[in-house]
Amino acid sequence: MVTAARSFASPRSVRHLGPNWYATVMGTAVVATAGTALPPHVPGLRPALAAVWVLSLALLLTLLCARAVHWAHHRDQARAHVLDPATAPFYGCLAMALLAVGAGALGAGREVIGLRAAVALDAVLFTAGTAVGLAAAVAVPYLMAVRHRAEPGQATPVWLLPLVAPMVSAAVGPLLVPHLPPGQARETLLLTCFALFGLSLLATLLLLPLVFARLLTGGPLPLALTPTLFLVLGPLGQSTTAAGAFADVAPGVVPAPYSEGFGVLAVLYGVPVMGFALLWFCLATAHVWRARRHGMRFAMTWWSFTFPVGTCVTGAEALARHTGLVAYAGPAVVLYAVLVLAWSAAAAGTVRGLVRGELLAAPGPAPAVPRPATARTTSGAAR
Repeated sequence: MVTAARSFASPRSVRHLGPNWYATVMGTAVVATAGTALPPHVPGLRPALAAVWVLSLALLLTLLCARAVHWAHHRDQARAHVLDPATAPFYGCLAMALLAVGAGALGAGREVIGLRAAVALDAVLFTAGTAVGLAAAVAVPYLMAVRHRAEPGQATPVWLLPLVAPMVSAAVGPLLVPHLPPGQARETLLLTCFALFGLSLLATLLLLPLVFARLLTGGPLPLALTPTLFLVLGPLGQSTTAAGAFADVAPGVVPAPYSEGFGVLAVLYGVPVMGFALLWFCLATAHVWRARRHGMRFAMTWWSFTFPVGTCVTGAEALARHTGLVAYAGPAVVLYAVLVLAWSAAAAGTVRGLVRGELLAAPGPAPAVPRPATARTTSGAAR
């Protein structure tokens, strides 16, 4: 944290600070959030998760200040990020960072700041994150249609980022339902989250075929972009988490038979979706293994290993609650261990890159041979 604060201390140092840096907040916050619902009660786990949440909050505040400095002193670069088809989707990360830290406040954070402060902080961050997420879900596809002129062969999982943000709102919003007055307020929030669930799910289903087709017909992604294949796990795990969250709070909030329907949805939707998530996890792992053998080095895209895997942890935890099956509780623990290892690798690489001054340096000169926008963005994603 001290290293990051020093790196972002001057206006000049943040000129090449892109919105992709919010992935560090998302990846850190999900370690705390996913850990709070693990089936085993490990001694000392709660204080450790609270410390991780505090770190995520500190990262969020640091990046919000640094990005404010970036917009104030480097407006030309900020506009270039918005108009870059490879960088613009990362604005969805801002929304998800706000939402992830807010959800963590009610999970691990209340151990530090108390329940009342946690509810207030989550309410503020949920409102801000949902507003930013909806804006990104509309603005980024609009810019891609009228300004970016992206081609189908340039599709990457990064395109999913602004569309997944409303699903994160859908998954974390139900945490606030019990803290609202009974009646209209609770039911309105729950059904609003359900609407966000549908919005994000349908948009994701439209885009996923493009990503899968690009992968099968266009060959492997550039090495530095290969970790972004894990981003596909985000909408899968997060939607399963959301369905489980709806079922958790629906009794007494919406009338029967709708409350029972949410319980049915949690299982009948979650089981097949998590099955596909397992398939994609294996496929993405194989691609990353290949890229590693071909010389893939650390880039900021390694944070793709964290938040999406964390959503699969919370999705498996939701299925374990609603089915009572060890078949889901066990994988949740295993996936959480993978999440912690992935976070450790990404965090170590980020700190090392900051200390060396590599991650905030200007991108190198473009090669003479033209290449797709997705490859060009690698430097933006890596920075």
